[in-house]
Amino acid sequence: MAMALDTSEAAAFSQDHLSGSSRTHMIDRWIYVFTAASLIAIVFAGFIPDSLAKVAAVDAGRRLPFPLILHLHAVLMGSFLLLLLAQTVLVATGRRSGHMQLGVAAMVLAPAIVITGFILVPTMYRGTPAQDNILLIQLRAGLLFSICMWVALRSRTRNSGVHKRLIILAIAAALPAAFDRMHWLPTTMPNHPLGADLYTILAFSPMFIWDLMRNRSLHRAYLIWGALFISVTAVVYSLWNTPWWHATAHHIMGV
Repeated sequence: MAMALDTSEAAAFSQDHLSGSSRTHMIDRWIYVFTAASLIAIVFAGFIPDSLAKVAAVDAGRRLPFPLILHLHAVLMGSFLLLLLAQTVLVATGRRSGHMQLGVAAMVLAPAIVITGFILVPTMYRGTPAQDNILLIQLRAGLLFSICMWVALRSRTRNSGVHKRLIILAIAAALPAAFDRMHWLPTTMPNHPLGADLYTILAFSPMFIWDLMRNRSLHRAYLIWGALFISVTAVVYSLWNTPWWHATAHHIMGV
């Protein structure tokens, strides 16, 4: 039984093997490390200055202390990002058995992130029109993260190409929250989320462009993510800042 499992796992990893020079293979391995590290840098650049400013405001008595669920959600998300980086490094350095063993943690962290996220949203909601619109982005992030992560984890022993790409694309669904906190960036917020969405696509574009060059076609992982993202985003854009959505958001949140 163990031997059969090892064989299937090895076959899954081999499904994404591509021919080419040694330099090409090096990029194949390390492009995911680069992407994971860049996602962490984006999250830190968005959240750390914003969080420090808010902590200072709490200390000065200008705002209420953060709820415990926010701290828990932040710790879980930070842990997942570090896990993602560690997993990409393990694969890039050929330690796939360690990657598979450590991957069990993702099965615990991913649902915990979703659960705490959906608890956090009503905890922070105050019923303003701006928060109604942000709620749309939060619901989209929760839905895309959940579906992409579910498909990615189910694909881990079947198709490593879909698995590793969708793990990263699942995280990308939450990046608008980081970009929205980078006040030095040109933005369309709070009028429209298009700017943050374009920044999100730009964030994983090196991985996407490299894949496109290597495969000469769109990988199935991007087709899955694109179909989900375009569908849900079309709903978000159509509801954004409409009177019906403001009323519905208040009803959902019990305000």
